[in-house]
Amino acid sequence: MSQYFSDASFKFLRGLARNNDREWFHAHKGDYDSHVREPFQHLLTDLQPVLAGVSAHYRSEPKGVGGSLFRIHRDTRFANDKTPYKNWQGARLFHERGRQVEAPSFYLHLQPGNCFIAAGIWHPQPDSLRRVRHFILDNPGSWKVAAHAAKFRRRFDFDDSEVLTRMPRGFPDDFEFAEDLKRKNFVALRAIDDATMTGPRLLKTLETDLQGLAPFTDYLCAALDLEF
Repeated sequence: MSQYFSDASFKFLRGLARNNDREWFHAHKGDYDSHVREPFQHLLTDLQPVLAGVSAHYRSEPKGVGGSLFRIHRDTRFANDKTPYKNWQGARLFHERGRQVEAPSFYLHLQPGNCFIAAGIWHPQPDSLRRVRHFILDNPGSWKVAAHAAKFRRRFDFDDSEVLTRMPRGFPDDFEFAEDLKRKNFVALRAIDDATMTGPRLLKTLETDLQGLAPFTDYLCAALDLEF
């Protein structure tokens, strides 16, 4: 069993949250590389065979540029918040066709007190959102299995941060999964406590989570005519 992150990983991210400026970051860049970036890249490498066992069409890419790891730098061009860095580190396990078309992804988030794993489509384009909603309407039985199985719902929550107050136009109010059709994001997630994130069983925990999220992700891929 391997250990990836440590208390030093969280110490750096807490420090960055308190001192979100370029001078502090450059003075502590060695800590970022040693305790956040490099361990995450190591984890992404070790997740490759795990992910291959879940789907042959998803990638865990550890390379520094164009890989799974999000940049720590924020894009502040159109943001009111001009702080230059994220106080978290995230990675996306992406579909092999995800560069060409919108596709569901798996996501891992490292942040003190707010670590989690997720899967799905966040802020989909209008056409993708429409296709997913119609697919659920046309295939409710398999949606019930993929998203509402008791074992799945015991382990994972839905992102309920953005939902419509009424049914989208053209969809029946009395549909069994009407509340799901109101969603703007189709994302399932599970919080991971800090002790697990820094402990020796993280890889095994993520393997269980990825396997658990697979039917939900498979369904969303089917809705968008993607292989899983």
